[in-house]
Amino acid sequence: MEKEIFTMDQMAELDNFTIMHLAAPIIVASVLIEWYVGVRKKRNYYDKRDFMAAVSIGLGSIILGAMLKVTLFYISLVIYNAVPWAIPRSWWGFVLAFVLVDLCRYWAHRISHEQRFWWATHVTHHSSEKMNFSVSFRTSWTQHIKFLFFLPVPFLGFDPLTFFVCHQLAVLYQFWVHTELVRKLPAPIEYIFVTPSHHRVHHGSNPKYIDKNYGSTFIFWDRLFGTFQEEEERPTYGLTKPVNSYNPVYLVFHEWVDIWRDLLHARSFREAWDILFKPPGAIVTAHQREREELAAQQPDAPEVAPALQVATAIPAEMELGEQTGPPENRQVGLK
Repeated sequence: MEKEIFTMDQMAELDNFTIMHLAAPIIVASVLIEWYVGVRKKRNYYDKRDFMAAVSIGLGSIILGAMLKVTLFYISLVIYNAVPWAIPRSWWGFVLAFVLVDLCRYWAHRISHEQRFWWATHVTHHSSEKMNFSVSFRTSWTQHIKFLFFLPVPFLGFDPLTFFVCHQLAVLYQFWVHTELVRKLPAPIEYIFVTPSHHRVHHGSNPKYIDKNYGSTFIFWDRLFGTFQEEEERPTYGLTKPVNSYNPVYLVFHEWVDIWRDLLHARSFREAWDILFKPPGAIVTAHQREREELAAQQPDAPEVAPALQVATAIPAEMELGEQTGPPENRQVGLK
């Protein structure tokens, strides 16, 4: 069968393949139900400031994603048209594409925890000390540079529209795993798919939970690559060093600012490289070492971070009791 070549004119079809707007009512209803159940059971699932920060970040991500959609689609179109092979657009081709997209998401996610540059594109998602559906809205405004990790999809001959639909489905799947409402599911499901139990582990800052369960839709990647961890004790959510802010701009960019400050003190190309690509929290310069020693000498000094003042449109019941967070003496970057 002759390979179909795509043109720029076909980008108009993107709107016909967009399914996010169909899922929006389900997402809103799920958030309301989860909040209501939390209030009735006094589970304290939501904090109004945390929720408003998540919504603000999510809206920014939606707007930026809409602006970049055509550009990213064009890149995949050029690559697909350039390679001499193609995977037929069929049911089995779609299944293969979805599995490949999920494998790319695993490695993009894992590297985002293992290298500081990529961690800066992801840290926003881990900044909440809650676990609820709104945490899925916390996708960094700089996350789109991780598109590089998905280039194998068009290179292997999967057409841009198939790629686009598979990626949307994978993103939507991630929404429902951010909750404490769903406990353990039947064993076959827990063995194959990412479930809320698996993803609660991923958001935990407990030592045994750090850097585990990177899977997006399928958990067998973690089982295969040695990063799987069963949920045992209840996770303590959030970063190992809390950011202490609800300002969405700060939550998105604080790690980028810290990286820039460290780069200004780099004395060689090797130090600059290590700052960018060593694991988050790695001490690679004398400046960082001095700063850590100073912080150790002043353990009670509060970290200054801007706070976002939000309206009280969310019912007061949404914020019940005190939040629990990781101990203050944990080191940043281990997450």
